[in-house]
Parts: sequence; C-alpha cells; structure tokens
Amino acid sequence: MAESIALPSLEPIAAPIAEPATEPIAEGNPHERVRVYIWQVPVRITHWAIAISIVVLSLTGGYIADPFLIPPGGSVMTTMREVHLISAIVLMLAGLWRTIWLLVGNRFARWSAFVPTTRNQAMELFRQAGFYSFLRKEIPKVLGHNQLAATAYIALVGLLVVEMGTGFVLYGVLGAEPAATLFGWVRELVGLQTIRLVHHLAMWGVLAIAVFHVYSCFLVDNIEKNGILTSIVNGYKYPTREEVLESRDGGPELLEDEG
Repeated sequence: MAESIALPSLEPIAAPIAEPATEPIAEGNPHERVRVYIWQVPVRITHWAIAISIVVLSLTGGYIADPFLIPPGGSVMTTMREVHLISAIVLMLAGLWRTIWLLVGNRFARWSAFVPTTRNQAMELFRQAGFYSFLRKEIPKVLGHNQLAATAYIALVGLLVVEMGTGFVLYGVLGAEPAATLFGWVRELVGLQTIRLVHHLAMWGVLAIAVFHVYSCFLVDNIEKNGILTSIVNGYKYPTREEVLESRDGGPELLEDEG
C-alpha cells in the first residue's frame, strides 16, 4: 500500500501586527522645545492685580504726599484718596487669593516654590545672585521662580504688609473708622511723622524690587528664550526637553503632560 504523503497546511498564517514604534517622550531630542504649563490662572490674575495696584498706589500716594501736575484744589485730593484706598483693597484681596493658592496651586505656585526645602534650593539663591553679579556664567536651571526671585517676593510681601499697616494708620488720622479706632494706638506710640516716613520708605523698597523684577525678566528671557515674558499672560513656557529634565522643579512627568 502506498504511503500517504502529508501535504503542508494551506491555512493562512497570521502575520504578527507590528506595533508602531514609540519613543519615550523623555528621550526625544534634548534641544527640542516643548510647551509646559507653568503659571495657573489665579497666579496670573493676582500677579497683574498686584502689579497694577502697586503702580496706582505709588502714583496716588506720591500725589497725596506732595501734589504734582494737578493742583490739589477742589475734589482732586479727595478723589486721589479714594482711588488710593480702592487700590489698597484690591491689593489686599489679590494678596489673600494668592496666599490661598500657596496651599492649593501647582508645584510652581505652592509655598515650597518660595521657601527652600532642600540644600540645593537654598544654595540656588547664591548661584543666581552670582549670575546677576557677573561672577557666574551659567544661570541655575529652574522653570518657575528661582530662589533669588522667590526671596525677593517674600521681601516684597513683607514690605506690602508694612505699607498696608502704616496706610491704615494714616487713613485713621482722617477720622475714618474703623481705622481710627483700631490703629490709633500705633500713632500715639511711634508718632505720625515716623509712620509717614516708614510708609514712604516701604514704597521705595517695593518699587526697587519691581524694577529689578522687570529687568531680570527681560534678561533671563533674552538668555533662555523660553517665553518667560509671555508666560505671565498665557501661562506657558517653552523650555527644551533637556531643561525640563534638568531643572530643579522639572521632571519627566511634565513632558508626559505636554505630550
């Protein structure tokens, strides 16, 4: 009997489905710029509210102390005082909102972005100061606030608190309540002229920090070219992948969010 010859199976063999090649987003071109969300909406709103308030308070406060350009007759001084007070209230509300956001905001807005929690973060203050003093060529890699800027903001808050406190004392001198009752003892303790002097010196301190803030933003934006000036409007910076990975407050998870 002839042996049967086994024929090869004619059933089609399913070819393995090739999965699309994926490249880990953190391992892409290190020089490619990516979009990273830095400043949340409350941070941007309070930033501009505080900035505008400081400008208006400085102009109206300067006029109240020494009227210029416009004669102080009629209702001009009264209007200046009212605008000054309204701006102070806006500043207080913006400061309160920003304080709350220190507890609930993202990594760039929380209190830990201002108060150093590691040795590296603390030493960054001196490295950044060395850069501005032309003693260091490299700028510390940070996506949000560098430690020098954060320290300046803490000083700014302190000066603004002094401004508000002495401002309410001066407002109480006009007999306005409840400022007259709540802060009258301060005037009796240190004297009205001392209160005025402290109020004005604090204002110049605030303006000095504001000028340095604007200067440093333009300087860093020119060096890093990552959109730091526009970021306070739209919330986004455009660092390179390498900067995101190497920055103190960066990390691969930011690239994943971007992707």
